[in-house]
Amino acid sequence: MEERKAILFNQETEEDRVYSLSLRPAQLSEFVGQTELMANLQVSLQAAKGREECLEHILFSGPPGLGKTTLANIVAHEMGARITITSGPAIERAGDLIGILTNLGEGDILFID
Repeated sequence: MEERKAILFNQETEEDRVYSLSLRPAQLSEFVGQTELMANLQVSLQAAKGREECLEHILFSGPPGLGKTTLANIVAHEMGARITITSGPAIERAGDLIGILTNLGEGDILFID
Protein backbone atom coordinates (compact mmCIF):
# COMPACT_ATOMS: atom_id res chain seq x y z
CA MET A 1 0.00 0.00 0.00
CA GLU A 2 2.85 2.42 0.77
CA GLU A 3 4.31 1.93 -2.72
CA ARG A 4 0.96 2.76 -4.32
CA LYS A 5 0.63 5.88 -2.20
CA ALA A 6 4.11 7.00 -3.26
CA ILE A 7 3.19 6.61 -6.91
CA LEU A 8 -0.08 8.51 -6.56
CA PHE A 9 1.49 11.47 -4.78
CA ASN A 10 4.87 11.51 -6.49
CA GLN A 11 6.08 14.99 -7.39
CA GLU A 12 7.22 15.75 -10.93
CA THR A 13 11.01 15.54 -11.17
CA GLU A 14 13.24 17.73 -13.30
CA GLU A 15 13.70 14.76 -15.64
CA ASP A 16 9.90 14.44 -15.98
CA ARG A 17 9.59 18.15 -16.76
CA VAL A 18 12.32 18.02 -19.42
CA TYR A 19 10.73 14.94 -21.00
CA SER A 20 7.30 16.57 -20.96
CA LEU A 21 8.67 19.70 -22.63
CA SER A 22 10.39 17.60 -25.30
CA LEU A 23 6.98 16.30 -26.39
CA ARG A 24 5.52 19.77 -26.85
CA PRO A 25 5.77 21.79 -30.06
CA ALA A 26 8.98 23.83 -30.26
CA GLN A 27 8.00 26.10 -33.16
CA LEU A 28 4.90 28.10 -34.04
CA SER A 29 4.44 25.98 -37.15
CA GLU A 30 4.03 22.90 -34.93
CA PHE A 31 1.36 24.44 -32.66
CA VAL A 32 -2.20 23.39 -33.47
CA GLY A 33 -5.18 25.64 -32.78
CA GLN A 34 -5.73 29.27 -31.79
CA THR A 35 -5.09 30.45 -35.36
CA GLU A 36 -5.79 34.14 -34.70
CA LEU A 37 -3.37 34.19 -31.77
CA MET A 38 -0.77 32.30 -33.81
CA ALA A 39 -1.02 34.81 -36.67
CA ASN A 40 -0.59 37.77 -34.30
CA LEU A 41 2.27 36.09 -32.47
CA GLN A 42 4.01 35.29 -35.77
CA VAL A 43 3.86 38.95 -36.80
CA SER A 44 5.20 40.07 -33.41
CA LEU A 45 8.07 37.56 -33.52
CA GLN A 46 9.03 38.49 -37.09
CA ALA A 47 8.95 42.20 -36.26
CA ALA A 48 11.13 41.77 -33.16
CA LYS A 49 13.61 39.62 -35.09
CA GLY A 50 13.64 42.13 -37.95
CA ARG A 51 14.46 44.96 -35.54
CA GLU A 52 16.96 42.70 -33.74
CA GLU A 53 15.21 43.54 -30.48
CA CYS A 54 13.57 41.60 -27.69
CA LEU A 55 9.91 40.81 -28.01
CA GLU A 56 7.67 43.14 -26.02
CA HIS A 57 5.79 41.89 -22.97
CA ILE A 58 3.09 39.30 -23.65
CA LEU A 59 0.25 38.23 -21.37
CA PHE A 60 -1.22 34.78 -21.93
CA SER A 61 -4.30 34.23 -19.79
CA GLY A 62 -6.95 31.57 -19.52
CA PRO A 63 -7.83 28.33 -17.81
CA PRO A 64 -5.42 25.39 -17.62
CA GLY A 65 -4.89 23.37 -20.77
CA LEU A 66 -4.98 26.12 -23.40
CA GLY A 67 -1.25 25.99 -24.13
CA LYS A 68 0.08 29.03 -22.30
CA THR A 69 3.21 27.25 -21.06
CA THR A 70 3.76 25.67 -24.47
CA LEU A 71 3.45 29.06 -26.17
CA ALA A 72 5.90 30.65 -23.72
CA ASN A 73 8.42 27.93 -24.54
CA ILE A 74 7.80 28.38 -28.27
CA VAL A 75 8.40 32.14 -27.98
CA ALA A 76 11.65 31.46 -26.11
CA HIS A 77 12.76 28.96 -28.75
CA GLU A 78 11.81 31.22 -31.67
CA MET A 79 13.66 34.19 -30.11
CA GLY A 80 16.67 32.11 -29.05
CA ALA A 81 16.05 33.21 -25.47
CA ARG A 82 16.45 31.51 -22.13
CA ILE A 83 13.19 30.96 -20.26
CA THR A 84 12.66 30.91 -16.50
CA ILE A 85 9.39 29.38 -15.33
CA THR A 86 7.89 29.91 -11.90
CA SER A 87 4.42 29.80 -10.40
CA GLY A 88 2.43 32.65 -8.94
CA PRO A 89 2.10 31.03 -5.50
CA ALA A 90 5.90 30.63 -5.35
CA ILE A 91 6.21 34.42 -5.30
CA GLU A 92 5.02 35.26 -1.80
CA ARG A 93 7.01 38.46 -1.23
CA ALA A 94 8.47 41.19 -3.40
CA GLY A 95 11.91 39.83 -2.52
CA ASP A 96 11.03 36.52 -4.19
CA LEU A 97 10.32 38.29 -7.47
CA ILE A 98 13.41 40.49 -7.15
CA GLY A 99 15.53 37.36 -6.71
CA ILE A 100 14.15 35.92 -9.95
CA LEU A 101 14.47 39.17 -11.88
CA THR A 102 18.10 39.74 -10.88
CA ASN A 103 19.00 36.36 -12.40
CA LEU A 104 17.50 37.23 -15.79
CA GLY A 105 19.70 38.45 -18.59
CA GLU A 106 18.85 40.71 -21.49
CA GLY A 107 16.30 39.03 -23.72
CA ASP A 108 15.48 36.30 -21.19
CA ILE A 109 11.85 35.35 -20.71
CA LEU A 110 10.08 35.07 -17.36
CA PHE A 111 6.93 32.95 -17.42
CA ILE A 112 4.78 33.07 -14.30
CA ASP A 113 2.27 30.23 -14.38
